[in-house]
Amino acid sequence: MDHDKGLDADGHFVREGSLDRVQPEFAGLVDAARAAIVETYGPDRLHSGYLYGSVPRGTARPGRSDLDLLLALHRPPTAADRADADRTAARLDAAHPEVDGVGVLLFDTATLLSEPERYDLGWFLACLCTPLLGPDLAADLPRYRPSSLLARETNGDYPLHLVRWRGGQGTVRGICRVTVRSAFTLVMPRWGGWTSDLLRSAEIAGSYYPERAEQLRTVALAALDPVPDESARRLVTEELGPWLAAEYTAVHGTKAPRP
Repeated sequence: MDHDKGLDADGHFVREGSLDRVQPEFAGLVDAARAAIVETYGPDRLHSGYLYGSVPRGTARPGRSDLDLLLALHRPPTAADRADADRTAARLDAAHPEVDGVGVLLFDTATLLSEPERYDLGWFLACLCTPLLGPDLAADLPRYRPSSLLARETNGDYPLHLVRWRGGQGTVRGICRVTVRSAFTLVMPRWGGWTSDLLRSAEIAGSYYPERAEQLRTVALAALDPVPDESARRLVTEELGPWLAAEYTAVHGTKAPRP
């Protein structure tokens, strides 16, 4: 069941996406996104652009999946940069019914390559993002292995998320997605690999914590449901989440503070 752990022969993560994996239904959207980014930002602002998520993994579902983009700018993003990103995302979403939403993350190259982000945003770009435009920043980042340090720096802030969710923030799907990802990274160093498949992530985490397996599967299904049941929020905030926050801190510690 777990032969494919997303690692090369030396035990480093293999980049999970590729433009070659984009399904034909989404090829026109990817081309349109590339053109829109170039038109909007140009070489003065844009260093490079990346896809991440189900589209470059080749697992997107027409009409249900979204398109996720990360743009690396030469300088820290401004309010104008973010407004341009929102307009670009809205135009792409309106023109392409094959996706249910377009999201754009903006960062500057200095942040993406910084020491504090080496095992968070840097890992995310190097391992989970697919180059779309410009020079690939992954060339300036290390190769990564499953480790407790990586687990801590990627999801060691889960307790802070839980506080916000209890205050009413977050969508049900978003809350469930982060919870399943965090449950998986909790056990990632022990399992020794990576997967972005939410159901598989829940199954792997549940194999280490069988008393939580059914809850994890329920939350994973809610994360994939276009209209999830609101009860999934309560399951996370009142039962599964408090346990996960405490266990994560006990096993991996707390994520290093950011400025």
